[in-house]
This record gives sequence, structure tokens and C-alpha cells, in this order.
Amino acid sequence: MFTRRVITPLPPAQLRTLGARSGWLLDAPGVLRVGFGGEALSLELSHGVSDSDDVRSHLASLELNGDEGPSGSGIVAMGSLPFNRNAPSRLVVPRFIITQNAVSTWITSADDDDWRHYVDDEVFPLQEAQMARSLTYRPSPEEYAHHVANAVELLRRKEIDKVVLARAIVGTVEHPIDCGAVAQRLRVREPSCTIYGLPTTDGRRYVGASPELLVRRNGGDVTCHPLAGTIAIPPDVDPEDYHAWLLGSDKNLHEHGVLVDDVVTTLGRYYDEISADPTPSIVTLRTVAHLGTWIHGHHDDVNSAPDALELLNLLHPTAAVGGLPRVPAYELLQRLEPFDRGHFAGPVGWIDQNGDGEFWIGIRGVLVDGADFEAWAGAGIVSESDPIAEREETRDKLASVLSSVLLDRI
Repeated sequence: MFTRRVITPLPPAQLRTLGARSGWLLDAPGVLRVGFGGEALSLELSHGVSDSDDVRSHLASLELNGDEGPSGSGIVAMGSLPFNRNAPSRLVVPRFIITQNAVSTWITSADDDDWRHYVDDEVFPLQEAQMARSLTYRPSPEEYAHHVANAVELLRRKEIDKVVLARAIVGTVEHPIDCGAVAQRLRVREPSCTIYGLPTTDGRRYVGASPELLVRRNGGDVTCHPLAGTIAIPPDVDPEDYHAWLLGSDKNLHEHGVLVDDVVTTLGRYYDEISADPTPSIVTLRTVAHLGTWIHGHHDDVNSAPDALELLNLLHPTAAVGGLPRVPAYELLQRLEPFDRGHFAGPVGWIDQNGDGEFWIGIRGVLVDGADFEAWAGAGIVSESDPIAEREETRDKLASVLSSVLLDRI
């Protein structure tokens, strides 16, 4: 049995540190959600996101007592799922879950143990970014540009509309990385992003700042905010000229348009109403800007509306991180990417007993194992892509991610 209670608001920095270091952190603009105290329940997804029915029924069978609260403030399963949609994964219901917005704070507990000491005992992170002891690109910059050139040749034959190719950088620093410190720096640097810090199925922690809402389900309503089309923003410059260039770039508008069309078409099969912004807007981060479009859908019968995991099954991987058409694009990226992405570009988020939930695309993050780290970045490849420009785009993205860990400029 779980109990939900209204409590006095808590310091966000303290909660953020607790979740990022040892629990489950999803710090979205407007709502901070933290799980801690270990696992109350583990929900296995033996066949990936297609196992949504078992999770929803298991969550619905749990008893929740206590105070009333909004969607997502009660029994919530949280997790980071792999990019491979069919890979075994899991979601976890933590023993304690705190949900805090600008108005109220709730705690949902699986037992009567004292939860307060977990928060009070958390030491604020003071660790600074460190110098790298080793850095290795996988694949090398030259190999990545070659893979992009091969993909462009296939795209020009019209076999595939778009494919997203990613590369990684792995390295080591002198001292074990404090994920709480990384999360705090990311919150300051990327105020519009969702800061996440979660355990992965391979025993590491994944901490990052995602700008991209994959899907939000609230009853009969669904919201997506796909991003595609990118430009690097140099430091200490007025970004307006860069924004104007991005909004006028045929290559980036095409890349973005095929993504939006695919999401709208997919959701249109399951929702009574679907609408999308007529033109993309600019999403500005610390060192880059993206094209983004808000997409909204409504289902008249909330009982038959897809739940959050069913929506993941429909949408993941989107063209933002995989490509179009989805199956041949996925097969191509598997051929051209020599390393398994693992949790990079997989969904990170939560689902509750009602089937409501939010999942973001797990990008702009660092996988941490003690003093070892791994970061990924991808670029959307279309027939107009320039291999060198796409290589530099991934370098800029990697540099932005790793600035929260490294003093070095990569």
C-alpha cells in the first residue's frame, strides 16, 4: 500500500542532488520529480516498450491512500530505457517519490519509514569540472564523416528520406564524477531543459539535460515537441542572425518537416484531433539552437486513449533520433554505427497508475561509472547533408554536453 501526503516545500537543489546521485531525477520546467530510498517495485519490460500492457495493469492494481493530488504525484514508475526499442529494460517505482511544483509538494511512500533523513543527509555538491585523463572518439572523426558520406549517397537514391547517425566519446577523469554536481550545473546552464539523472540497466548512471519532449499523456490529451535542424551558437554573440539563418535553411527545414509529418501521421491514427504549429520556432540552448514544433492531440474517450507507454511503442524511435522510413533507416544506422547506443536517445521519463506520463528523449547526457564517462551526439542526415558540417555539428553537441564534466575543450 502507498500513501500520498501534502508536505512543506523542500529546497529544489537538495532534491535534485539526491535524485541525480542515487535515485531517480526528472526535473522538468515547472515540476521537479525525485524518487529515492531504493526500489519498492521493479517492472520488467522483457521485450522493450511493446510490453506496456503489463506495466499499466500492474500499476493500476496497487493501492494508493491519503491526500488528493494531480496526475503524476502518486504511484509513479520511472526509468531510462535503451534506444533499441526491443531491448529488455525496466521501470522502477521508488520507495519514496516527491513531486514538487510552484504551488504544492507531495510525497508518496511505500512504507512508514522516515523519508526525511534521505533529504536532510544529502550534502550539497561542490565538485568542479575536471581535466580529462583520456579521451577517445568512437568512431574517429574521419570515420564518422565517411559514414555520413555513405549515407548521403543512399539518400540521394531516394531509398531513405533521413537517417540519424551518432558517435560517442569515452574518457576518464581523475576523481569519481559526482552526478549531483553535474545535474546542478546543467540546471543553471540549460534552464529550459528537463534535467534527468537515472540508473541504467548496465549499472551506470545517466545524467543530462534533454530539450526534447518525446510525448506527454494527460488523460485524453497528448503533446509532443520534436526537434530537428541545428546550428551552433558561438559564445558572446547575438544569436538573432543565427536564428534567422536556421529558419531559412532549406536543408534544416526539410529535416524538421519530415519529422513533424511522421509524428502527426502516427498520432492521427489514434486521436480524434491533431494539430501542429504551422511553422517551426527556435529552441535556444547554451551553445546550439534547434527548430521545434509543438504537436497536440485530443481523444474524446479518455478510457480508450493510448497510455504513455503505448504512445512510446507508437513513436519511439522518432525520426529525430532514428530516421525515415523507420525500419530501413534503423537498419542503415545499425550498419553504419559500429557501436551500440545503449541508453543514448532512448526514452527517459515516468508513467503513473492512470496511464498518464511524460517521456523525453535521452540526449545531451553523460553516462557515468565512477571516474569513467561516455557521451553521445547525433546528426540528422538528409540528401543535402555535408559530411564535414555534420561531423562538426556532433562535435559542438558533444562539447556542450561535456562542459558539465570537463574543463577541457574538445
